[in-house]
Amino acid sequence: MNAMTQTTAPVPVKADKHPALSRLRDPRLLREMAYIDGRWTAADADARFSVNDPATGLNIAHVSRLGADAASHAIDAAARALPAWKALLPQERSARLRDWYTLILEAREDLALIMTLEQGKPLSEALGEISYAASFVEWYAEEAKRLNVESVTSHLPGAEMLVRREALGIAALLTPWNFPSAMLTRKAAAALAAGCTVVAHPSSYTPLSALALAELAERADLPPGVFNIVTGDAEPIASRFCDDKRVRIVSFTGSTEIGRKIAMRCAPTMKRLVMELGGHAPLIVFDDANLDKAVEIAMAAKFATSGQDCLAANRIYVQRSVYPAFCEAFGRRIAALKVGPGLDQDIEIGPLMHANAVSKADAQIKDALALGARRVTEDTETEGPLFMAPTLLADVPDNALIMSEETFAPVAAVTPFDTEDEVVARANATEYGLVAYVVTENGARALRLGRDLEYGMVAVNRVKITGASIPFGGMKQSGLGREGSRHGLEAFTDLKYLCLDAH
Repeated sequence: MNAMTQTTAPVPVKADKHPALSRLRDPRLLREMAYIDGRWTAADADARFSVNDPATGLNIAHVSRLGADAASHAIDAAARALPAWKALLPQERSARLRDWYTLILEAREDLALIMTLEQGKPLSEALGEISYAASFVEWYAEEAKRLNVESVTSHLPGAEMLVRREALGIAALLTPWNFPSAMLTRKAAAALAAGCTVVAHPSSYTPLSALALAELAERADLPPGVFNIVTGDAEPIASRFCDDKRVRIVSFTGSTEIGRKIAMRCAPTMKRLVMELGGHAPLIVFDDANLDKAVEIAMAAKFATSGQDCLAANRIYVQRSVYPAFCEAFGRRIAALKVGPGLDQDIEIGPLMHANAVSKADAQIKDALALGARRVTEDTETEGPLFMAPTLLADVPDNALIMSEETFAPVAAVTPFDTEDEVVARANATEYGLVAYVVTENGARALRLGRDLEYGMVAVNRVKITGASIPFGGMKQSGLGREGSRHGLEAFTDLKYLCLDAH
């Protein structure tokens, strides 16, 4: 392999690294090498990239920058491991996943620390994500045992018919930076439970969370080649995954724009695609809603992960009669949010991931103000280049950029509406269809909007709706397929029909 060496030696925490790394109870969880074929794979010294804390700019690690050759090596390893892995009894695959789940929970504090350092989210949110990530491993450890054969009532004389699910093959997983642990386990645990082997590429902003999970997977005795993590620039690695005919499914979480490119790249080899793409969630507050409850829901729906969430409420519609009171109360709550490094005490808003996110949000704010929106919150100073003051924009017109573009920042856009039919039409006027939020005390209206809103998920009078047991995914250009639940497991399987002559 070009520009690479193979090693099994642990990577020590270097003294010149981020001082918070001294808080790691288990320094071996900080890995700087890719994990391929059961071995830690390092690039040459001049083929590494820096992972830095977005809150402080301090270096955390230098990670192997591998490319297409390494991706092919990972596919080779996954192909060798596939026959034995899928031949295991489901109970045996379940036991390995259960061990991985236990190790993740035991390492929860270290994993959360690593995540906050490389991603920036408040430590309390990182701890929550690790528990969320572990829940997928636990769920699919159980579901592995439930991929049953079904019988089909025969339409042919003297024939018996069976339908079974078999592992699809090698699964390529492409994961984002905003939920670097949960998006990996949601995909990988389902694939592994189904009997697939995995090649994965984590975002180069947040590779350390994936590599820590690989360390724990190795401790859980996942066989070599079953679970591979290839670090480096996305384009050469993802392209090799898409082009190789041995890879039978690509599961991607990211932007709709990149999702379209992946779909085109996978077309010649007719791969299965599971995609969770962009979101532009509406939150609709009716005048019969409890105002305090509506504000709480809006806060949680907009500002989790510092607004860097595909489920974030990007367009908030409030019925006109309660609109002034809502804006006033919402503005007070936003102004009170505590901004700072995620490791500081009681932080609610951390840094954005990169400078492009800051500049895009700034452009959206300026555009909305130029079109007649008003800033409700003050434009306060922040302590670093990647921090943004939480912002409330009111009276935002539908033609503003922020009302049509996904917003990955702590910026809330609020606008009034008059009638139910009007707001449903405005909420549906987007290419996206991931999630919508409704706040109303009218049960019939809740049922109507659950039917009429063109979204894969609708939350009524609450924000938290995700979990291992539910089918997560969107309509229109927000994705293909579902993750989580039995549907997420079935995505990594093929149906095989068996017809037996019973004469």
